[in-house]
This record gives sequence, C-alpha cells and structure tokens, in this order.
Amino acid sequence: MSREEHVDVVVVGGGPAGSTVATLVARRGHSVALLEKERFPRHRIGESLLPATVHGVCRLLEVSDEVARAGFVVKRGGTFRWGAAKDPWNFLFAVSPRLAGPTSFAYQVDRMRFDEILLRNAARHGVDVREECPVGAVLRDGDGRVAGVRCTDRDGVTRTVRARYVVDASGSTGRLWTAVGAPRHYSDFFKNIAVFGYFHGGGRLPGPDRGNILCAAFDEGWCWYIPLSDELTSVGAVVHRTRAAEVSADRGRALRDLVGRCDIVADLLSPATRVEEGAHGQVRVRKDYSYATGRFHADGVLLVGDAACFVDPVFSTGVHLATYGALLAARSINSALSGEVPEPVAMAEFEGRYRREYGVFYEFLTAFYDMQQHEGTYFWQARRASGIGDTDLEAFATLVGGVASGDPGLDAARTRLVGAGRDLAAGVAATGPMQTASGERMATLFRTPVVRDVMAEAARLQARDAPASPLLPGGLVPSPDELGWVAG
Repeated sequence: MSREEHVDVVVVGGGPAGSTVATLVARRGHSVALLEKERFPRHRIGESLLPATVHGVCRLLEVSDEVARAGFVVKRGGTFRWGAAKDPWNFLFAVSPRLAGPTSFAYQVDRMRFDEILLRNAARHGVDVREECPVGAVLRDGDGRVAGVRCTDRDGVTRTVRARYVVDASGSTGRLWTAVGAPRHYSDFFKNIAVFGYFHGGGRLPGPDRGNILCAAFDEGWCWYIPLSDELTSVGAVVHRTRAAEVSADRGRALRDLVGRCDIVADLLSPATRVEEGAHGQVRVRKDYSYATGRFHADGVLLVGDAACFVDPVFSTGVHLATYGALLAARSINSALSGEVPEPVAMAEFEGRYRREYGVFYEFLTAFYDMQQHEGTYFWQARRASGIGDTDLEAFATLVGGVASGDPGLDAARTRLVGAGRDLAAGVAATGPMQTASGERMATLFRTPVVRDVMAEAARLQARDAPASPLLPGGLVPSPDELGWVAG
C-alpha cells in the first residue's frame, strides 16, 4: 500500500547538512519533511568543528546555547608537526579579526551527540523528522523535474512524498546525487585512505593547547589526534590508497602500525588503550574522500554535504562545507519559494558560492601538502588562495576558521557589540604562554600594543551592520534575516 503526501521541501539525510537546511527552511514558514534511514544517535567521523559552524550556523539554527551546554572540548586553534619544521607549530583562530574576541574558538565534538542536537532542534522548529525511513527512488514530473521521493517508513509502509524541492543530504555513499545528471569527479591529487579508531587515556598537549587538534606528518602520510573529552581521543592515519589492501586486511593492526611510525602521536598514545566496545569500539576506514559532483543542483534537486563534495580533512572542513552548503541551499530555496528571486538566479547563487568555498580549500590544501615548506609559506599560500587578509597569518586563521567568504551568516561579529575589541584584549591576556616556538611568537605579536589596537579596531568595524557586497559578479547578498537572498 502506498500513501501520498505533499510538502514544500523534502530533505534526505539527518546529519548536520540535512538538519541545517531543514531548520532554516522551516524558519521561513515552509513545510519540510526530513527522511533519515538510521535511528539517532549514530556514529559519524568528523569531530573537529570550525568557528564558522559554531558561531555562525548554530546561531542561525538557534541552537548555540544548547551546543555550549553540551560540554564539548574547546578548540582554540590547531597544532601541526608538518612541513620542513622539526618542531610543532600552531595557530590561533583569534589572530583573525573576523573571529576576534568571544568567537575565537570552536569545539571538538562527539558527532553522535552533536548531530542529534541538530536533528532534535530541527524537529522543535517544525520539521517533520522521520527516522528509520530510507528513501528508495526520486520522482519526476512530466517535464523531467525532480518532484519528490518514494520512501519506506519504520512500519514498512511505502510512501510517496511530493515536494517543490528535494535536498540530498544523504552523504557520500547514497545514490540520489545522480539525479543532477552529472558525474562525481574524484581528485587526482588526494588519492588517500584513512583508518581511524578511538582511545582511552591518551596524553594531551600542554597548557592552553590542550583542546587543539594535532595533525602530524610522517614518512608515509599523516595522523590526526582529536581530544573529545579528558579520556576519549579520536586518532586516525591518512596514507595513499595504494595501501588499501594492507589496511583492509587488518584495520586494527594497520592503525597501530601507522600510528607507531608517527612519533609525536605514538608518544601521546603510550599510556592509552584502544576502545573495543560500543559505537567507538570499531576501527573504521574511509576511502577516496576528496571529490566534487559536476553539478550541485538540477531542476527540483540540490546536493549538500558529502552528497555534493568533500575535501581532504587535515583542516577539519567536512562539517563546515556541509553546513555552509546547507545554509546556501536554504537561502536559495526560501527565495525561490517566496518568489523574491527567480529560481535560476537563486540556484546559480547557491552553486557559485558553494563551489567557490570548496575550490578555495582545495587549492590551499594542494599547496599545504608540500612538505618542504615552513609555516610562513603555508600562511602565504592561504592568502594567495583566499585573496583576503592584511597579513599572511591573518589570512591563514580566517581561512581555516571558515569565514574567508565574508558571509555574514558565518560571521558572528555582525551581532557583536562595539566592545568586542576589549573582549579580544581580555582573551589574549587570559591565554597564557603558548607551548611551541611559533606559538610564543604569535602570543608576543598579540601582546604588542599596536597590533592589539589594530585588531580591536578591526573587530569594532566588523561589528557595525554594514551592508554586504555580492561575493559573485552580479550576484546576490543575504537578506536581512540571513535566510534568503536579495539583489546586491
């Protein structure tokens, strides 16, 4: 027996991308059904967030307070043992004026908990959330436009859900993305495989760097080390995919052996034991994870999150690209549904901005994999790729903080008071000494009166409600409520 229903938008997938687009469309008063094949909470990799998600997207989702109360580990920046430098070097988000003051941090999150917070928040905003409801097919109208989906609910009933727009947020392994009629292009540069697991009792970086993600290169690849709590750590090794057979043959052994070749991570794990039970008890593998679909939309359908694209995770861009793409999709859907912007114009803005954000990170990451450089060169490459920043260091912090686009929806400075400059100074004073040579240089730079005053003034300027400029030639700008588009 099949039952048919109608909504404005159907979203397939309940991860951060799906929850974000569903909530932001529902906030404009449109009817939204979100169909998720699993039951939450469920495991996902990608625990390290960027400030753009924490202080931008979560603010628009009206979930910031709940995320803050969850007690996630605070991430002030990142620590790298990378490139030609023998010693670790680090960066602070606070070096960017767009992230100055109270928004100069992100979180390391347990994705099972974080994703469930966003999904339940979507339901509170009026989204019809249906778990254990896999989607089997895309429906089209007589003109070939995507016009809905067919799904099976938890009671085994087949349902037809017709909608003005279908959003595929089902991840990298779904097949709905093929509805856009364009192939998926895998990177010729990032031909990597990741093997990862979780450990109890691992060490921590010293002092204020304690919550940082650590990314450390070794001869065969690189490792990540993400503190999720005082006791739990996510650890992974990234190597060329020619090692896939070796890794797949014995994932646990492969992870142990690869981590053992990365001395700084091996030292931190020396007192630790691998988690072997529960959702964190598996050693998992992810392959071929740098790609972009040839189109991010077609008539009636949009792709967001891993359904659209993914790039090498060394700067933790996965959730950022997913939620930013979802924000862009929501704006375009809201504007088209209301008739404020013609559909082709709205969708071109979504596609152009989303592809530009992916492209900037991709370009920078290809340069970042040059292991013969020092951190100063990487800072310069960030400025070159993004085209922003008065200094190379500022460009680096702005880019890896997720706010290089200048989108006001990601920049919580828009809602800050003019006193943000004083908050910055107080935050720097409370930072304490950094634990690496590059960190000491950065901290010294922060404490010089001239630099501190300049950054404080930049924060004040950011706090003013200045009108946004189009990011794309002849493009649109966010509406005053940041949930749609208006002419630039």
